[in-house]
Amino acid sequence: MTGHRSPGVPILRLGDVLVTGLLNELDDRAAIAFTEELTERISAEGARGVLIDISRLEVIDSFVAWTLMELTTVARLLGARVIVAGMRPPVAITLVELGIELVGVETALNPEQGLAALGWRQAPQPLEGARRGTAR
Repeated sequence: MTGHRSPGVPILRLGDVLVTGLLNELDDRAAIAFTEELTERISAEGARGVLIDISRLEVIDSFVAWTLMELTTVARLLGARVIVAGMRPPVAITLVELGIELVGVETALNPEQGLAALGWRQAPQPLEGARRGTAR
């Protein structure tokens, strides 16, 4: 794996799923760097799923929309499924009003639903009073 560039968008690994998020201040250069780093990580780590949380985005312009579509296509070619989660209603309305379609991009209402769609399950919570790992 190549050396890390300047700190950009954090990308976390949960098993074979990479989890990341886009912040409001993502300019064109940062979007390109993010796409490059994420595709490198998908390839290097053999990720089969990617969750991109966009719940903090208040606006998606045509370049960010294009970036998400390109990233989804590249990830699919590398064997990974991408789900974009947490789109705010005003963002969705703006995309429709501008005629921007996120062609090929799967969406989920929130990150939890996105992770579930990628096959990631939250461990069941132990019953109150139950202790793990105690032998009788």
